Amino acid sequence: MAKTKNKTAFVCNDCGSEYAKWQGRCADCGAWNSIVEFRLGPAGAGPQPVGKLADAQVLGDIDLLSVPRFSAGTREFDRVLGGGLVPGSAILIGGNPGAGKSTLLLQTLCHLAKTRSALYVTGEESLQQVAMRAQRLGLPTDKLRLMAETHLQTIVASAQNLAPQVLVVDSIQVVRSEELSAAPGSVSQVRECAAVLLDFAKQTGSVLFLVGHVTKDGSLAGPKVLEHMIDCSILLEDTADSRFRTLRGQKNRYGAVNELGVFAMTGQGLKEVKNPSAIFLNRAGEPASGSAVMAVWEGTRPLLVEIQALVDESQLHNPRRVAVGVEANRLNMLLAVLHRHGGLQVGDQDVFANVVGGVKVLETGADLALLLAIVSSFRDRALPSDLVIFGEVGLSGEIRPVPSGQERLQEAAKHGFTRAIVPRANLPKKSVAGMQVTGVTCLREALDF
Repeated sequence: MAKTKNKTAFVCNDCGSEYAKWQGRCADCGAWNSIVEFRLGPAGAGPQPVGKLADAQVLGDIDLLSVPRFSAGTREFDRVLGGGLVPGSAILIGGNPGAGKSTLLLQTLCHLAKTRSALYVTGEESLQQVAMRAQRLGLPTDKLRLMAETHLQTIVASAQNLAPQVLVVDSIQVVRSEELSAAPGSVSQVRECAAVLLDFAKQTGSVLFLVGHVTKDGSLAGPKVLEHMIDCSILLEDTADSRFRTLRGQKNRYGAVNELGVFAMTGQGLKEVKNPSAIFLNRAGEPASGSAVMAVWEGTRPLLVEIQALVDESQLHNPRRVAVGVEANRLNMLLAVLHRHGGLQVGDQDVFANVVGGVKVLETGADLALLLAIVSSFRDRALPSDLVIFGEVGLSGEIRPVPSGQERLQEAAKHGFTRAIVPRANLPKKSVAGMQVTGVTCLREALDF
């Protein structure tokens, strides 16, 4: 008999592209030193058997009620997941060490175990460590089943025997399969273990949570193909000087992406914040220059956030541009627009921009608020404390409309704001009670306000 050979491929960690041999730079994404060896296992020697015929259904005849959602226990978690947990779904959750991934999943499963069968598999902690955390947080511990295991075949066999409706594997980087000789955490191990666990979830209808490590830049570690395999990818973000955690959806086959949930880290674990705008608007008593309130859209709801700017005379040959919570390249672009179409030169000034509360603003609706905060700091003139601002700024100085303008204004009015500067195309068709809305079409109109 002819010997079977192990087939080998080389996979890029950043984009998942495959190559026949190793090379220093990925031709698809341009990343250097991101290609690693991936063993595919022995190749088949003979012709493959013909598969069975599968039944196909008409799209309109599929019964959606047969796959009901159920709550994860908190409204903020359900919001990020798209309305709750879907049976048979696979969810990948990542975050920095100490952000609270294990805490969030442990308290979620302890409450779900009251009404549903749940299994928590930990590969990085002992059973005693998890039990001590549950006791410290005051969680109910009489229903949840716990297992410390890193062997893939043992995890799947135990899950088939216990038949949990919710399964947590913490984390996927430490799980290993005996069919592969690679080390745990390698591309081949992570890819193979995730595929086997996903097959188990799809076949049994269990909700699968996979905990993933993150890289230095905050993205999920491991092959990029892992994010394509799962149904939902969420990231738990934290800041070193804040007790608040933001849970952001990056991919969701069952709901909106970029959905944001806010939690507070307390002595009893992560507690949901039902009114995030209130915590991000904890402003000083007197208005200060360089501060503006903007209404951003996160997922399916508006959020009021304070943005601060500081403009100071630079002592360096190249003035500094520092952006925290907003994109640095967009800050540089807006400063160029301010000079060209606003008549304000800050080329010899250091410019610092910061979003209060550690929130990362990803949408362009924060452009106008950021520019007005910069002008406020440069002129040392405070903006009114009851003013809210939103709008996208184009390269020609025009103020472009943003989605869901009416909902943003209603959220601002609910928190006591009485004035607003918005794009003219976002002027509400129905007046918002107690609010004076000013529409602008270009940057100069906004600066003359």
